[in-house]
Amino acid sequence: MSIKKYDVVVIGELNVDLILNKTAVFPELGKEILARQMNLVLGSSSAIFASNISCLGAKVAFIGKTGVDLFGDFVISSLQSKAVDTGGIVQDRSTSTGATVVINFNEDRAMITHPGAMEAFSGNEVNWDIIRQSRHLHISSYFIQTSLQKNIGNIFRKAKQLGLTTSFDPQWDPAEKWEIDLDEMLPDIDLFFPNESEILKITHTSTVEDAVQKIKPAGTAIVIKQGNQGSTIIQNSKAHSLPAFLNEEVVDAIGAGDSFNAGFVYRFLQNQPLEYCHRFGNMIAAMSTTAAGGTGAFSGRQEVFTVLKEKYGYEEN
Repeated sequence: MSIKKYDVVVIGELNVDLILNKTAVFPELGKEILARQMNLVLGSSSAIFASNISCLGAKVAFIGKTGVDLFGDFVISSLQSKAVDTGGIVQDRSTSTGATVVINFNEDRAMITHPGAMEAFSGNEVNWDIIRQSRHLHISSYFIQTSLQKNIGNIFRKAKQLGLTTSFDPQWDPAEKWEIDLDEMLPDIDLFFPNESEILKITHTSTVEDAVQKIKPAGTAIVIKQGNQGSTIIQNSKAHSLPAFLNEEVVDAIGAGDSFNAGFVYRFLQNQPLEYCHRFGNMIAAMSTTAAGGTGAFSGRQEVFTVLKEKYGYEEN
């Protein structure tokens, strides 16, 4: 069997996050308030996943689109600084790089996003040479990538035919229509990563049990993220839940779910049991909440595993 150039290829959206913290009250129409802290960081579910799994030690390539602008340069340089191959990123002068403004208040937040290039990236711009050189495909943020939506099922199918394993995180639907054909997609997805709210919305059900019954996932492992309650894996009608690793001082929870995905897939690619992947995912999610933005806690592999040992008693195999 030939050795692949990349462990993971990510197809997804790209944007920056402008994070505003330390507000005394939540904003009201017609009024101005002050935020005492501001950070401009790499945003987007897909980019946070790519950056953090690369930091853990995987070889990662990214396929997506930005505008030709300062935010696009920032996104690409941020990924490159984490050793992500950005050769599959298209820079398009006809659109602008996406941006999200995040206002954190206590333990909640509000966000407003300009989608820009995230809505413009289409299936015919996917670089299949990169995918053929990869072991695993991850796609995130289905609902915001409106041009790519109609191709995602076919992309997963072709990737499986090429021998890749696959994972998918649907993320939130800003339009709250929740129109997605899981019956078509799940047969070609190994790991399905919704959070609890998302899977209930997608299936129009009120309990996780009803949601899983409705989608009948066959061999797919459904990995449901439940915030500070931990996470649950459901496969072949068997459910296994693990509590979260909790931090006393949470900076923010931005990207915690994407960091969970990164930790889980990293161990999955090492052929570890799902229970082991599950626990490691919870640990990486908790670590991500200790710094601003989804990637702030991940400066390098050695530093990450030092913190995991000190904070959670985790010893690398």
